[in-house]
Amino acid sequence: IEQTLHANRRPDGLYHAYNILRVGEGIAAVDHLYPMLEGQVAILSAGLLGVDEALNLLHSLRHSDLYRADQHSYILYPNRQLPGFLQKNKVDAGQVAGSALVAALTAAGDRRLIISDNRGGYHFPGWFRNFNDAAAALNILAEEPAYATLAQTERNFILNLFESTFNHSSFTGRSGTFFAFEGLGSIYWHMVAKLLLAVQENYQAAEKSGADQATLDALIAAYYDIRQGLGFNKSPDHYGAFPTDPYSHSPAGSGARQPGMTGQVKEEILTRMGELGVSVAQGTLRFAPTLLRASEWLTAGQGFDYLDVQGQERTVELPAHSLAFTICQVPVVYTQGAAASIEVAYTGGHTETIPGDRLDRATSQHIFDRDGAVQLLRITIPHAGL
Repeated sequence: IEQTLHANRRPDGLYHAYNILRVGEGIAAVDHLYPMLEGQVAILSAGLLGVDEALNLLHSLRHSDLYRADQHSYILYPNRQLPGFLQKNKVDAGQVAGSALVAALTAAGDRRLIISDNRGGYHFPGWFRNFNDAAAALNILAEEPAYATLAQTERNFILNLFESTFNHSSFTGRSGTFFAFEGLGSIYWHMVAKLLLAVQENYQAAEKSGADQATLDALIAAYYDIRQGLGFNKSPDHYGAFPTDPYSHSPAGSGARQPGMTGQVKEEILTRMGELGVSVAQGTLRFAPTLLRASEWLTAGQGFDYLDVQGQERTVELPAHSLAFTICQVPVVYTQGAAASIEVAYTGGHTETIPGDRLDRATSQHIFDRDGAVQLLRITIPHAGL
């Protein structure tokens, strides 16, 4: 599997996502489709690429035809010009010049397999839906004495001509034929959110493996460059909708369309928790926000409003140079200090200070259970880790 994935690296640094198996008489070959954003997300999520390979891919992606500058984001597939109606189902005379079967059918005015027009061109019948219809027409002709030999002799030629005319094996559905609904030139916001998550995962893996700071900084820059293209960073005029609302896609030449709770919401919750440095391993909560930007910290004190596990409105006063969020409706307050520690405030007034950045399993379980035992977490983040 790993060899197969590596083999799909393109000369431009991107990766092939979908391939077509072409099987013929005594041969089997692989044909590639055009690059796709989901393919880049898949290879980044596979855990296969080294840090340098991931950075090279992200650099190639940013400078590829998948990048859409007007929204500072990425489209599903490179935009392209579709042929007009009169250019479709068109067979030039030269393509069938050596076909005795086409010549015989045309001379007899027989339109069951191929039709000549008044400009010297040819077309397959409009009622053909796919390869099977062309094959069925050939089967019928092969039963008729006038065409039997020719139909059998030229069967492969006609079927190959049909496939080369329509290229049905490369058909990708609406994404390659529509102009909206995740069609040509569209940004599909759920896939961009998946890209964001994949880059965050690569950052976390690089950090865990002990990558140098310059490498980590490059991954952070790539991560926030993708994040900058998401709606909540834009004005309504630029985004084309309320920036805080989730939308399915942004077609070429227009703003966001098709509102709703798309999968984008899931990935943005996951990445936000990652930015805040929250992780769970072996049933224990850890807080290590190395991806958090300096601009996230409050410059002045203010109140933080939340709903506790009983659904009651509460407020925690925050000092300057702090921030707050909730996990399972338990408020978490970050402050900065010399060493990592966690102060657990229990219901009833008892507090406990735990050195380091990880809770024990029992305290973590109280939070996950929302049983009200833990009232507040005050976490000191070391300056060196920011």
